[in-house]
Amino acid sequence: MDITTVLFYLFSAVLLGSSFRVITARSTVHSALFLILAFFNASCIWMLLKAEFLAIALVLVYIGAVMVLFLFVVMMLDISSDQATNIREGFWKHLPLALCVGAFIALEMAMVLMGGFRLSDAPNLDAAAVKLGNTKLLGVAIYTQYLYPLEVAAVLLLVGVIAAIALTLRARKDSRSQNASEQVRVKKGDRLKIVKMAPTLPVQPAAEDNKGAA
Repeated sequence: MDITTVLFYLFSAVLLGSSFRVITARSTVHSALFLILAFFNASCIWMLLKAEFLAIALVLVYIGAVMVLFLFVVMMLDISSDQATNIREGFWKHLPLALCVGAFIALEMAMVLMGGFRLSDAPNLDAAAVKLGNTKLLGVAIYTQYLYPLEVAAVLLLVGVIAAIALTLRARKDSRSQNASEQVRVKKGDRLKIVKMAPTLPVQPAAEDNKGAA
């Protein structure tokens, strides 16, 4: 067993363990951190498979951007421990159904991906294609053969972004916001009021009072 095989099993074990902790951790922040660990180990496996572009994209896009957004949303929601307990009620009751669905999805993925492990079905690349590198070949394949699925994925991501904005922009009594249009149309009379008042002078004590006191 060479060092590459040892690293593959090590990264795979950590990936499976962190993926299990994502769905079993009690704290949402811990779940997000375990998901970051899972993404990092998946990128390491892709590096072993010589898919450097996918590994770097996973680190930059998901770990560097998406997971930061997840943590921001989790901290912004500020879910208390009691609310988190109520959300997790009935989790173990649906565990058998979730395991069946997960096993079915894993079987489907295995049926699709097993063809990639057959060396006889591997595409024959000429020397010119090999010199281009996997990053350029991936870009050519995406923007030629898979252009329509790429556009569909982009539209789905756009719909997801719009849906997230629509869900968060709701009227809340405890939130404070500024209206730029009202600030532009404001007048000085709305912010400042000049009131004229008669001057007041301090009352001087009378001379008789001073003599009487003496």
